[in-house]
Amino acid sequence: MIAPQVTVRTEADGVRVVVCSGEFDLDTTGLLVDACDSGPVPPGLLVVDVRQVAFGDSSFLNALIRLRNGHPLLLQGPLPKQLHRVMQMTGTLPLFEIRDAVERAG
Repeated sequence: MIAPQVTVRTEADGVRVVVCSGEFDLDTTGLLVDACDSGPVPPGLLVVDVRQVAFGDSSFLNALIRLRNGHPLLLQGPLPKQLHRVMQMTGTLPLFEIRDAVERAG
């Protein structure tokens, strides 16, 4: 199992970005929920970066749905294949706004 990690930062424009990596299941999805519930949540957009999620089960998907119901939410992708498949199979893919990250030339 790839240990899950969640980091949170707030951008200058008030957008809160939550970066998830690793594998999320019933035992570890609480990391995402706790990170989003820590401290006052700015009224602006919540971006959950899922590009590095190696595995997300139904509890992870449920957490994303609950977050979406409480905040304006954007998933930053591209979605990993496994997560995309779970969202397709459950019919939840259309519930989310998903934007692929734009790589900056440097």
